[in-house]
Amino acid sequence: MATNLLKSYFPMIQSREEILQRIYTNPRMQQLFESWTVLQQKEFLDFCSGARGIKVLYDSFFKEVMNPEYDPARLESFLTALLNRKVRIKEVLPNDSTRLSDESSLLITDIIVELEDGSLANIEVQKIGYAFPGARCACYSSDMLLRQYKRVRQRSIDPVTGRDTFSYRNISKVYLIVLYEKSPDELKKCPDHWIHRSKVSFDSGLSMDLLQDYIFISLDIFRSKMHNKKVTTLLEAWMIFLSIDDPDEIIQLITSFPQFKPMYETLYQMCRNVENIMGFFSEELREMDRNTVRYMIDELQKEVDVQNATIAENTAVIAEMNAAIAEKESLIAEKDSALAEKESLIAEKDSALAEKDSLLSKSAATIAALQAELSRLKNL
Repeated sequence: MATNLLKSYFPMIQSREEILQRIYTNPRMQQLFESWTVLQQKEFLDFCSGARGIKVLYDSFFKEVMNPEYDPARLESFLTALLNRKVRIKEVLPNDSTRLSDESSLLITDIIVELEDGSLANIEVQKIGYAFPGARCACYSSDMLLRQYKRVRQRSIDPVTGRDTFSYRNISKVYLIVLYEKSPDELKKCPDHWIHRSKVSFDSGLSMDLLQDYIFISLDIFRSKMHNKKVTTLLEAWMIFLSIDDPDEIIQLITSFPQFKPMYETLYQMCRNVENIMGFFSEELREMDRNTVRYMIDELQKEVDVQNATIAENTAVIAEMNAAIAEKESLIAEKDSALAEKESLIAEKDSALAEKDSLLSKSAATIAALQAELSRLKNL
């Protein structure tokens, strides 16, 4: 069985029976476990017992296994492969209370790194999959740049003399790295590409670094592209590590790239503390619920916007049709008026003709009377 296979590589993995025994001997753990759905219970038992691999992008797992304060080499390896240049962790940023409201839960890590040329980069890794990713990512990147600006400004003031040595040259590049477990519609329109790198450019050929670069990674598209293909690069290995939970693939990964085995050891060591891992998993479920609600709100808003646009378009068409109808009615009214005028003229002509006929009739009667009188006079 796959469970036995993984356990042969990671002896710290507990059996399903051992995990359940721990849960049901603790009333609080039992209550929490039974508050989950059957599918959620199965998922928890599967990854803890090794029946399935651990979903590394669960926040608690990722932050533990990739924490640069514990082992900076792991995150340095990931960023070096991703940026295709040597990266060294220089500083880990503290949590910032000025983070965009209600968005901080989407943050996986936020650090300052030093690149091979000695320059610094402010790197933020996010895990989001909502609608309108362009607008959201632009806001995240701008927020990251602004936080760096405030930090540099504060550090540029000499605490003794009060002298301000701030220079915009001290503002470093910011990278926003977004890992999509499920790609939004915009990225699905590019099914042949699982990684997208962006920087601001000018149509004139002007060369100017505006400091904001983006890297979007579609893990679902990556998996479909790599189906039945051999992993050959470290970057591909990292994508496998972040996206798969199939035990056979995990074994293939740690066999070809042994540097990932200690990371799984860290994760399975975490799973030995069943109570803590239940808390992590429960929080992940709550976060997924919140994210689902946000996603549904975004989707509903998108539908409302489409419907409003359709209504506006239909209203414009109706207005055009009403204007055309009004114009036709005006033409008809003009024609009716002309017809009425013609009918009035015809009536006048008919009246004049009737009057002439009457005069002619009178004249004929008078002539007949005169002829009769003339005939009588001739006979005398």
